[in-house]
Amino acid sequence: MLTSINNISQKLDSDLKQIDCENSEILKKAEQSILRIDTCLKQIREYIHQNKFPSQDNEILFFKEIKPSIYSKLIFFVKIFNIESKRPNGSDKSQRKYLLNELAKLEKFFSENLEFYQYMRNNMTYLDDKYFVRGKLDLRLYMDTFIYDADPNFSTSHDYKAAKILANDLLCIYLNSELSLLERKDNAASKNLLFSKSRYSWTESKIALTELIYALHSVKCINNGNIDIKELAAFMESIFKIDLGDFYRDYLQIKNRQSQTRFIDSLKAALVKRISEQDE
Repeated sequence: MLTSINNISQKLDSDLKQIDCENSEILKKAEQSILRIDTCLKQIREYIHQNKFPSQDNEILFFKEIKPSIYSKLIFFVKIFNIESKRPNGSDKSQRKYLLNELAKLEKFFSENLEFYQYMRNNMTYLDDKYFVRGKLDLRLYMDTFIYDADPNFSTSHDYKAAKILANDLLCIYLNSELSLLERKDNAASKNLLFSKSRYSWTESKIALTELIYALHSVKCINNGNIDIKELAAFMESIFKIDLGDFYRDYLQIKNRQSQTRFIDSLKAALVKRISEQDE
């Protein structure tokens, strides 16, 4: 049963990538993505109505991971559509204030749902039979009012909240990306000066450098980790005479692709090969 649902989900991912490639205008991209995800969810809902899960474990897996993964994309694009529709056209300062306010809303949701965040982030399972099994509403557990209007055959008490957490992760990356673009506009002149002084050029892809930057930042090997990701990116740009542009969006692409550490893996393979050849 889950194989059929996963096939539908994979087709959705492929369609969303195509929409992303074909549209540079964010509102149009969001609108088309919303329509496609809605169609996918309707398709899966109909399949769930007509078929029974072979076990409770399968039901939990669907409502804890599979449905939230799909539904989070719908929440994300709806929110993006609303954010960009209302985004001020004025100064960079007003836009920055607007975007920071949206980030504050995400932080508020995080604070209000800290216990459930910890449950999901730590891969806990002891409440799965209450959170992610249909017909197990428990008023002692914090729930969204959304559940009372939801399809009882296609919803549990917490699958929407699980999707909201995933959507907020995507929104955080998007909002930070937009803030970074505004910051880069302010620093364009000084950055160009740094570019002109460097004798070294990055000859791999931009997304490969982004992967390397996030890896270095993750292991905290520069200043013991006391460096902001944007500072590290700017430093790499100045060394290698490259403009990474929207590197947050590239990071999102890295997270969503099948091989998340493609460039890092190639570095390891190349070094192992070099050592092996020198030992012969």
